[in-house]
Parts: sequence; C-alpha cells; structure tokens
Amino acid sequence: MPPPAAALAWLSIATIAVAAVAVAIVSSSVGGIGVNWGTQMSHPMLPTTVVRMLKANGISQVKLFDGDAWTVGALAGTGIEVVLAIPNDQLARMSSSYDNAKKWVKENVTRYDHDGGVNIKYVAVGNEPFLKSYNGSFLRTTFPALKNVQKALDEAGVGNRIKTTVPLNADVYSSPDDDPVPSAGNFRSDICELMVQIVRFLRDHNAPFVANIYPFLSLYQNHGFPVAFAFFDGGGPTIDDKGAHYTNVFDANYDTLAWSLKKAGVPNMPIIVGEVV
Repeated sequence: MPPPAAALAWLSIATIAVAAVAVAIVSSSVGGIGVNWGTQMSHPMLPTTVVRMLKANGISQVKLFDGDAWTVGALAGTGIEVVLAIPNDQLARMSSSYDNAKKWVKENVTRYDHDGGVNIKYVAVGNEPFLKSYNGSFLRTTFPALKNVQKALDEAGVGNRIKTTVPLNADVYSSPDDDPVPSAGNFRSDICELMVQIVRFLRDHNAPFVANIYPFLSLYQNHGFPVAFAFFDGGGPTIDDKGAHYTNVFDANYDTLAWSLKKAGVPNMPIIVGEVV
C-alpha cells in the first residue's frame, strides 16, 4: 500500500457545530478539519455570522464554491485559510482566453492580497467537472482553464503560495469489478490520459489533489450496501489487499486514489478530502 499522503478533510457548513466530533473519526495523518461554505441554503445567514461560527468552533480552513465578494470580504483579517472556486459554468471563459483568467485573478484574488486581507490558499478550478452525469461537458475546458489560472497567479506574483487545483468526485477512479481492491485502482479509462496530465501539472506546481468522497451517500443510494462498512467503528465486512485490511469504505476509497496517483507517476502527491458526505 502506498504511504498515506497528508490529508485535509472538509465538512459542510451545516456541520460546524459538530466539527470536533469529526476530528475523532479521521486518521492521525489528517492535517486539519475545514468546512465547505455554500450559499445555497434554506435559511441563509449573514457572512459575518458564519465567520463568527467558524472562529467559535476553531475552524481554520474554509472552502467556498465561488468568489462572492460579500462572502470573501467577511473573511478578511481572520487568518482563516480560504479556497476560492471558479464555477463550472465559467470554465469555458477561463480556458478560451488567458485575459479572462488574468481578470478573474485580479478581481477575486489579488484585490484581497494585502495586510489584513483574505488568506487565500487555493483556487478551485471547477467542481467535480468530470462527473459521468455531465457527459463530458467540461473535458476540453478544465485543464486549459487550470493552466491559465495558475499562469495568471504566477504572473501576479502570488503563485508561489496560492495554487490551483480541481476538486474531483471519487468517480474519476475505481477498481475493476473482477478485482475490487484498492491496489487495483486506477483512473477511469475514458479520462485516464487527461487525469495523468492534470496530476502531473499539479505536482509540478506543488498543488494537492482534491477528492470528494461520499461514504454515507453510498449507503443511502444503494440498499445492498453493507451498513457497517459506511462507518468507522468496524464490525462489518473487511477488504484484504496485500496485507492491508479495510473495515470502511472511506479508507478503501482513499487508498484506491493513492494507488491511482502512484500509477500516474505521482505517488507522493498531497491529498485533500474536499467533501465527506
């Protein structure tokens, strides 16, 4: 089994109050706990209120799903590490014109890069753009957009500390049905070549791989899924793989990614778990 890369697990904004509980279920290799902060909610809260909740619960990292100025501005001066995002519907603009990428970086990144500003750590280029349900809609635009935005960050003088990445659903990698163990994992055959290009670009720019892993959705959506395998307390079925024993789907999924990265030539790439649902 490849050595586990350092990970950062992200929870949804709805779980802020129980974030401390989540720490107990994530392995000792985790580098921290963050939350996802989306603006689509039934009872919207003022950004300043959310920031107070983050600070009160000791949350030091937050991932946004766009660059909304009101939300981003509320994080100024807090020291909280921020992941900004470029939505999927903007990938075509970012990929077709470097000037568009430069403009986005100026309006959403460098304007906050000052003393007392926003501690932006990453720019997420798209969100799960390679989902099978998108039928390849973003296959041609994601990587060019990624390169343009990183180039814009570099030329703005912040690329050494603000990196681009692409949050991806765990459906971009898997193990074959006839050998369903993590060590047999690899990137999806239809996007394998593209994924190899992307992960090597990330490696060359010291950027992490961001994966969204959904153990509980697996249980909810598949009535035949073993209940105990979705949780972390064992007692259910195990997967044995070359001396490694997996008692839950999260660990098995994570290591399937680790093996996929190894086969792509980037065995030591840092992994951020972008969402856990």
